[in-house]
Amino acid sequence: MAAVGLLAGGYLVAAAADTRGWDHRRSAAWLAGCAVLAVAVGPLAQLPDDPRGHMAQHLLLGMVAPLGLVLGAPVTLLLRISSTPTRRLIGRLLRARPVHLLAHPVTAALLSTGGLALVLLTPLYAAAERQPALHNALHLHYLAAGYLFAWALAGPDPAPHRPGLAVRLGALLGAAAVHAALAKYLYAYAGTLPPGLTDPDPAAFRSAAQLMYYGGDVAELLLAVALFATWYHRRAPRTLRPAVRGGTLRPEPTPPAQA
Repeated sequence: MAAVGLLAGGYLVAAAADTRGWDHRRSAAWLAGCAVLAVAVGPLAQLPDDPRGHMAQHLLLGMVAPLGLVLGAPVTLLLRISSTPTRRLIGRLLRARPVHLLAHPVTAALLSTGGLALVLLTPLYAAAERQPALHNALHLHYLAAGYLFAWALAGPDPAPHRPGLAVRLGALLGAAAVHAALAKYLYAYAGTLPPGLTDPDPAAFRSAAQLMYYGGDVAELLLAVALFATWYHRRAPRTLRPAVRGGTLRPEPTPPAQA
């Protein structure tokens, strides 16, 4: 919870330091993401060992919270308040080859859905139940992979060259299909999955699979809306969309009439 408070407070301090005025909608998105994080690591973390609580944590940490954080555009905010050397350093990091590879939508989708498959289909889930450090590491992975995926698809922040809409939409649809297939597989084999559990509760895991299936649909729909909204904003003619100035949206000036 302390880390979530630092994320929220640090962002607000940075937004206040932007002398040109930061868009309050970005701040609201970031704070919403932090609020979802607080629920995931606070009340849900206090529940007894329950697959439904763990699945809710996965959905919030890996799919819902990252979208709010990404729409908060923290990199853009950092660039606006940083010195020139710092901005140059951030630019070099964003152009680095590893970042270019990780920021590809297909790579990000593999890290997000592939990590979840690894947890559900191997003894990793059972091991995390016994080792708090591994449990926390998995939660961190969910958050980082989810953030990377949302950033690669619909992030307003600067990023390495993004593929076109078709590739990003294909990555989203592919990830959604894998997520749904995993949920159905978990539901069908709730008595044996995840492997390695000493006293599994099939009914609880079937409920967790249902939450994964339907909750994932909602989260992916939100990400699709953000993807199309970002695409439209970047592709629409400048005379038909608002201009971003000083972190706020203002109308484009009307061009002078031709003589």
